[in-house]
Amino acid sequence: MRACLAVIAAALTAGLAACGTARQATLPQTPATTETGGTGSPSAAAPGAPTSTAEVEVDRSGTEPAVVTGVRFAAHEGYDRLVVDLKGGMPGYNVKWVDEFVQDGSGKPMGVRGGAYLQLTLFPANAHDEDGEPTWSGGPVYAAGLANLADVVRTGDFEGRVGIGLALDRQAAFQVTEHRSPNRLVLDVAH
Repeated sequence: MRACLAVIAAALTAGLAACGTARQATLPQTPATTETGGTGSPSAAAPGAPTSTAEVEVDRSGTEPAVVTGVRFAAHEGYDRLVVDLKGGMPGYNVKWVDEFVQDGSGKPMGVRGGAYLQLTLFPANAHDEDGEPTWSGGPVYAAGLANLADVVRTGDFEGRVGIGLALDRQAAFQVTEHRSPNRLVLDVAH
């Protein structure tokens, strides 16, 4: 019976991954949060209540690259929010903890100070137009100065991948949600 349940659970997980759904493991004794490819609404946990430190991966290979048109951030009660504004479809993405930020392409360390580093990579995506002009101006380091989010760092726009680093004061739970009309990817990090 346990073997049968394990096979069913594995099949469901594989099926959800194929549909572009990301699942984050949760911190002990917290409700599970599932991000959806549609509305981006979590199935449990109140909005704005990040509950996980686990890596998130959503693969949307084979789609046209989205264009990052801007990145903004703001403090909210209990969490800091980063919003990535997009033109085109919703790209795939990966969110994971890293030891330091490095420049895409060269691999050179960026020397940004922080107590923890959360790397968001969008793919396929660009932060430039067809003429090579940036669509997300400024940077590469944007001072945030929020409760946990110290800096936002553009780590790259290279070979169909856009890197955005969050330099934090400390490692904390986070959650990713997708929003449509217009397309935006939202990353909330607990204080």
